[in-house]
Amino acid sequence: MQPDKAKMGAGRRQASAPIRVWDPLVRLFHWSLLAAFVAAYATSGDWEKLHIKLGYAVAALIAFRLVWGVIGSPHARFVDFIYPPKTVVGFLRDSLRFRAKRYLGHNPAGGAMVIALLATLAGISTTGYMMSLDAFWGAEWVEELHELLVNGCLALIALHVIGVVFASFEHKENLVKSMFTGKKRGPD
Repeated sequence: MQPDKAKMGAGRRQASAPIRVWDPLVRLFHWSLLAAFVAAYATSGDWEKLHIKLGYAVAALIAFRLVWGVIGSPHARFVDFIYPPKTVVGFLRDSLRFRAKRYLGHNPAGGAMVIALLATLAGISTTGYMMSLDAFWGAEWVEELHELLVNGCLALIALHVIGVVFASFEHKENLVKSMFTGKKRGPD
């Protein structure tokens, strides 16, 4: 069945109506985690008590996201966006050729980034907590690992932002806006 060219206009595809993809809890988690991480980074060293409280906030947000990744809305669930490494590599290869399939939820690279960020942030929270325990008080390797994980997280955040900008350009949709509104263009 041929599309009605009068409706689409001289070969242009008709835009799909926006649909809700990201639920309010996913969006609140996303922006709260960003704020807590940035604040914790900014307070490291100088404002120890606040830094520690922010670390606990990050840990609580991670715990929430792990639960929501199992029982949350369809696109929030891990089963919706965890793919085998081969699929992730294939998606990245297709993206570099501007031929990547568009996903309504997280694409394979985005899903891998979610897992990498959650794991890194959990490691940061764990090592931060360890530094407060008598058993690890003054243990340089714990502090060095904590700092290494923070720097790794900063690199992941940079890659995440680059990926969001690239995917927004490739698929002609504003993914940052969708993380505020919760809506994306419907399936093509």
